[in-house]
Amino acid sequence: MKKSTRKSTSESTGPLVDAKRLDELRLDFEIGLYETYLRNRPDAVEALFELGGAYTKRGLYSKGLEMDLRLVRIEPDNATFNYNLACSYSLLQDVDRSLDSLKRAIELGFDEADQLESDADLENVRRDPRFVQLVGSLRRA
Repeated sequence: MKKSTRKSTSESTGPLVDAKRLDELRLDFEIGLYETYLRNRPDAVEALFELGGAYTKRGLYSKGLEMDLRLVRIEPDNATFNYNLACSYSLLQDVDRSLDSLKRAIELGFDEADQLESDADLENVRRDPRFVQLVGSLRRA
């Protein structure tokens, strides 16, 4: 029996889709799925949460903010939702609202000081002295 010497497409031309583009396609699929689901269930908290995260990962920060605002309207006393709202505001350069939302998240029980200092979404607020005070008060608590 003769062995095939034919190369696969990926061996001869490289991958059909690079890893970054594949991630984008997956996010686009996920976004479409959650958007469709939410048409019939507009207050589905888990879907809103996942869609907000997918929008943010895709760089659609305004749309991520919309989801976070909806979540906080549905569950205003949820520390995680307020934290994510702070992240969205930070990504959109709204430092004052980001800090207000962070303060609210901490009041509601968010206590991960290390996460505050390392979350890339909060990069825009870290230089603000109010952020340093918030983290300091959290560490002392």
